[in-house]
Amino acid sequence: MNINANMTNQAESESAQTTPYQKRTLFASTVGYALDGLDMMILGVCFSLIATTFNLTKSDLGTLTSATLLGAVLGGILFGVLADKFGRVRVFSWTILIFSLFTGLCAISPNYESFLIFRFLSGLGLGGEFGIGMTLVSESWPKHKRSRATSIVALGFQVGIILAALTVNFIGEVHGWRWAFAMGVLPALFVAWTRKGLKEPEIWQNLKDQNKNKIAIGKLFKTPRITATTIGLTIACAVQNFGFYGLMVWMPNMIATELKLPFKNTMFWTISTTIGMSLGILIFGWLCDKFGRRPSYIIFLLISAISIWFYFHQTDMLVLILFGSVIGFFVNGMMGGYGALLAEHYTTDARSSAENIIFNVGRGIAGVSQVLIAYLATVYSISYALALLSGAYLLSAIAFIFLIPETKGKALE
Repeated sequence: MNINANMTNQAESESAQTTPYQKRTLFASTVGYALDGLDMMILGVCFSLIATTFNLTKSDLGTLTSATLLGAVLGGILFGVLADKFGRVRVFSWTILIFSLFTGLCAISPNYESFLIFRFLSGLGLGGEFGIGMTLVSESWPKHKRSRATSIVALGFQVGIILAALTVNFIGEVHGWRWAFAMGVLPALFVAWTRKGLKEPEIWQNLKDQNKNKIAIGKLFKTPRITATTIGLTIACAVQNFGFYGLMVWMPNMIATELKLPFKNTMFWTISTTIGMSLGILIFGWLCDKFGRRPSYIIFLLISAISIWFYFHQTDMLVLILFGSVIGFFVNGMMGGYGALLAEHYTTDARSSAENIIFNVGRGIAGVSQVLIAYLATVYSISYALALLSGAYLLSAIAFIFLIPETKGKALE
């Protein structure tokens, strides 16, 4: 008994030590998702400037967001499958190159139509990057730290949001929005380091050595139980993206147009909200590892549903800024759990496919929903449209209660 106890304690002590490889995978995936956030949110922060240049309507702006997210869906499916077949690190670098190139081309778009095409193509890379980075970290970190590790990756997106706000306000405001998009080329330099400094996770390498790295999308629907889980996770990811993009893309536009407040106020709101989101992500990752995935999600979803309804009936800028951090804490804090949550329900041969397909189909549904927000914003108001997001969080809570099993402490297969 004592020998077994000592061996268990020794194993736990060793697993508590973070290895250099784990640190590298975490850093690479976090930076990759930060670049994803920078690319995605430059569009939202530049909405009013782009609309002026191309004389766009609210529906046109909604279509821009939808096109980017549609590209993300297709890219997520394609590159998720390729990462299961050819390796996480290799395909991860492909995705960053693609969204870097086409974001840079957005800077020289002569008209709305070409800009729309470039946003769609950049979305292909954006969609592929998320799930591969999360898979890389999930397969490298121990099960008792998995959610906290992937929450740090999710935190990268918030860093990207702040970088987008700073880029637009200090470069876009002075030199025009095109220069802000030109900065999107820089992530391509990160690819060289990624390819040189990382190797494939051991669990995937073993799969390849056995010649079992096949295309395995069908495993997302292998049994009725797994099919129900896949549906539930897709609903949850759709609501997460619907709420996030509804908040971060449309709120700056509401401040600048509907409330008739100076454009610079959007930077203060963005930073305040992003700080709240960042704290929420870190704490949520800890809660998932400590108390489990399902209870953590259900509590955050219910609080989000209640708080978001009241928040979007406010018109005072100081209130919006101060409570933006609170709303961000709950609404986007849940991003801290998705990387581990999705990884734990599927086997290694289908894990990257599952991460990318489920999350990005959710992004695609959210993209279509942006057109609905644009319509409601045109007929009623942006604040009215965003207040309706509260109902979506109730739907996600129901999915966690009835469709998604608990996976806390599960070893990856």
